[in-house]
Amino acid sequence: MTEDIINFCTLFDSSYLTRGLAMYLSLKDHCPNFILYTVAFNDECYDILSKLKLPNMVVISMKEFEDTELLKIKPTRSGREYFWTCSSSSILYCIKKYNLDMCTYIDADLIFFENPKVILDEIGDKSILLTEHRLPKGGKKEEMNGLYCVQFMPFKNDKNGITALTWWRERCLEWCYDRYEDGKLGDQKYLDDWATRFPGVHVMKHLGGGVAPWNMYMYKILDDNGKLFVEEIQTLNKYPLVFYHFQSTQIYNLYKQIIAVYWPYDSNIDDKTIKIYQSYGKYLYSSFELIRSIHPNFNLGFNKPINYYKYLFNKIKRKAKKLIAR
Repeated sequence: MTEDIINFCTLFDSSYLTRGLAMYLSLKDHCPNFILYTVAFNDECYDILSKLKLPNMVVISMKEFEDTELLKIKPTRSGREYFWTCSSSSILYCIKKYNLDMCTYIDADLIFFENPKVILDEIGDKSILLTEHRLPKGGKKEEMNGLYCVQFMPFKNDKNGITALTWWRERCLEWCYDRYEDGKLGDQKYLDDWATRFPGVHVMKHLGGGVAPWNMYMYKILDDNGKLFVEEIQTLNKYPLVFYHFQSTQIYNLYKQIIAVYWPYDSNIDDKTIKIYQSYGKYLYSSFELIRSIHPNFNLGFNKPINYYKYLFNKIKRKAKKLIAR
């Protein structure tokens, strides 16, 4: 019996193309039946994705996606802020345009290590799933960044799901900036009270989802014959690693190899955690080769001089060597 198709959506431009394709390739490896609706945030990204004709991916141009309300506020937002503004709109667009029963937004800079169905099954008869940041409770970081992270957000196409999604989109159109102001920051502080504001909200219980550099203090990484697990330090509860969010990961191509380094916490990476970044490096390398197959001159879009990366490589030489994809 064939499993139901799982619908995902994401958005990225050509500067995040290698990351977005790495995420897609990891999904393809671990999720047998899915469709990834991808909003290509600039012409180069749309052109490359269209030419690749990847299975299980539907490519959406900005011309198709942007409506009057988005275009009206676009000049008032930075590129980063406009991305955040559009996250809620992308989910709503895909649900309505393609008449989806449910759609899960995923950030472009995460990869899957297991089938995310195990997390989606938690929703049951609820309509929305939230992922906690798992920052230290009551700390400044939690206050600033919010309780929940916009990284993996499923919404059902029902009254509760559409009501919350529409409310969120309207708030982001009103205000979505890269600063902390009046209890708001970008798009995700709006989620803080959703568990009480809207019916049908479920908070993810599986701690193998939403693992990220900012919450690694909670976990010990375990390797069981090549399968990675996270063990919660306080409870010793163990969960298969489902997805990891590579926020702020530095990516560069040195000596024809992809290296992924999280800065400035890379000095704390142990041998088990290195395996997470090695997996990312391999997916990044595969995505880079995929792009180069139709765009030989494509580069990773370095935003710092090459001497910076050489300095970084030399500073953490022992660790960096372990992070090299091949």
